[in-house]
This record gives sequence, C-alpha cells and structure tokens, in this order.
Amino acid sequence: MSSTGPQKAHVTKTSPANLEDTKFIKLEHIEYTDQDGNNRKWEMACRKTRNESGVDSVAMLAILHHPSRPLSTVIIEQYRPPIDKIVIELPAGLIDPNEDSSMTALRELNEETGYGKSFKKDAKPEENAGEAKVRTISPVIVSDPGMTNANMHLVTIDVFLPEGKIEPPKANLEPGEHIVQRVVELSKLYDVLLDYDKKGFAVDARLLNIAYGIVLTKDLGL
Repeated sequence: MSSTGPQKAHVTKTSPANLEDTKFIKLEHIEYTDQDGNNRKWEMACRKTRNESGVDSVAMLAILHHPSRPLSTVIIEQYRPPIDKIVIELPAGLIDPNEDSSMTALRELNEETGYGKSFKKDAKPEENAGEAKVRTISPVIVSDPGMTNANMHLVTIDVFLPEGKIEPPKANLEPGEHIVQRVVELSKLYDVLLDYDKKGFAVDARLLNIAYGIVLTKDLGL
C-alpha cells in the first residue's frame, strides 16, 4: 500500500520454483497399480503445513440469523495470485497445529469477517459481531484430487445477531491480508455470484455449488 492509496494486486513475474525453497507446497511422484493391474505414475502437489489431524484447512459457511432480516451469509473477495484475479469465496483458513477444525473455523471467521468472538488478546467485543456457534462439521472433503491431496472440512456456523445492528462488524485481518466481506441473503446468493462472474471476478467452485444447491432445492421442491 502506497501513500496514494491501495494498489491493484497483479502478478509481475512467474518462474519455475525450486521446491526446496517453497514454504507451503511440495511436489511428489506417485507410483500406483490401476484396476487392470498396470503400474502407473502420477504427480501431485502437497501442502507442507498439514498437522497431525490429517486435515489441511477449513472453509466456513456462516448462517447469519437476524430477528427482522432474511437469512444471510457472508462471503469474501480476496485476490489469488495463481489465477491473477479477485476470487469470491467462503471465509477459510489453514488449521494451526494446536487447534481442531471447530476452533480454527471460529477464529478464522472472526479474523476475516468480524463475526463471532475474537481470539486475539485484549480484543474488545463488537456488539454487532453476534454470537457464533458451530452447527456442523463436514466429513473430510477434497477439491482437486487429480492434482493435489489437499483436503478440508466445511464448517457451518450459526451467527445470532442482535436486533437493530445491520452494518457488518469490522474484520480482524492479519498484516498483509486484503479481504473485503459482503453479506448476502441466501436466497439471492446464486444471482449475486453470477453477477460477480459477469464483472470479471472468479467464483470459487465450492461456493457456487452451495449457491446452486439452494436454487435447486427451491426449483425442485425438495
């Protein structure tokens, strides 16, 4: 960030990586036997940060409950260098070694969106942060199994908001994080994501699948 204001994030250079110097990702060769008994080879990317739980990360679907407003959720806009675009996605984060998925989900939700309790020392609670409670934790799920063994939990969190507080709370971002939050009614989520796509943003596949699932549930009367 310069004295003239925020800059537009963009890729300035891409080059082959020396895997010994990478902080978060490594590349591995796999030798396996297929269903026909043939010996085959594969390549996969792996996270270096996986802890003893065997789960890399969490993504959070926050359900915002307000006494007089429609059920909503909070999504984020975040620049992702691998595709050189701002991605519309669920709040998410890596699981720290001393945490389980529930703890990480509540902490990351507060850091990236401001909702729920802050885990930072001496943090002052915001009245419009609401009370966050974990509803469900999914089984371990994968996103791109043809390329990586990365996995995650999808954690659904209920956030109960007080009457009269409409403005979202302030996020508690870490240094270097540039995240914009947006509250969206669940019934309008799919249309909002399509609008983002038309404007040149990238939409995360998991978030779009959730949004379209809401549409199908209504259209098919499930």
